[in-house]
Amino acid sequence: MNPRLSLNQATIKYADLPTALHVTTEAGIASIGLWREPVAAVGLAEAARMVADSGLRVSSLCRGGFFTAADDAGRRAALDENRRAIEETATLCAAGAPGSAPVLVLVAGGLPRGDRDLPGARARARDAVGALVDDATAAGVVLAIEPMHPIYAADRGVISTLGQALDVAEQFPGVGVVVDTFHVWWDPQLDGQIRRAGPRIASYQVCDWITPLPPDALLARGMMGEGHIGFPAVSKLVTEAGYAGDVEVEIFNQAVWDADPAEVATRTATAFDDYVGL
Repeated sequence: MNPRLSLNQATIKYADLPTALHVTTEAGIASIGLWREPVAAVGLAEAARMVADSGLRVSSLCRGGFFTAADDAGRRAALDENRRAIEETATLCAAGAPGSAPVLVLVAGGLPRGDRDLPGARARARDAVGALVDDATAAGVVLAIEPMHPIYAADRGVISTLGQALDVAEQFPGVGVVVDTFHVWWDPQLDGQIRRAGPRIASYQVCDWITPLPPDALLARGMMGEGHIGFPAVSKLVTEAGYAGDVEVEIFNQAVWDADPAEVATRTATAFDDYVGL
């Protein structure tokens, strides 16, 4: 079992928090990437107690962001929600085992309905990160911008490349980026951008790109080894850039979600060892 493997809760989406913690530990996985919705279902204090009792490290909290509202009220609401997410990240990380990472993953958000101003939406995302930096620093939390594959630029993530994420992160102290193989594997500038990122890499996430794409492209993530991504090359770049933290497996796939969570956790560990190259 690779000691750096972390099971992101999205991979076992239908498992509640107690189940997710249980199947992760039973599979011999030492770390978990948490999501806000299952945490909210039990309440933050109870979630922190469960995490502490599990003995697992916390590798990140997903997710904050969604900053691109065109109206002032929408932007204020997003900032307030992200400040709550910062507090949750700090609390859950403190409850986790030693080595837990106070990383809040940020997804920029897509274009508001009827809006076609992509540069404007990206600027609003940048401004929101800047507005949250002091809150995150005070809480000891790293804001980690996750670039998303361009197929999601309209509805989920207007920041599409690692270079664009770094263009924002480098404007602010302590802001990092997420390297998610699903979103960045195709980028012809990936090698140079990972080297550029260096210590700003706050999270490394892996899953495969499968074809043909399903009708819902959100669910096009596969288990490592099922698709087209050459993981060892990316892992080598991330390692050489200095990242030594946990590596999350985050899969959005209906068949994976419908499977038994315990079986998925075991399968994840095997595929990680076989394909990720760490």
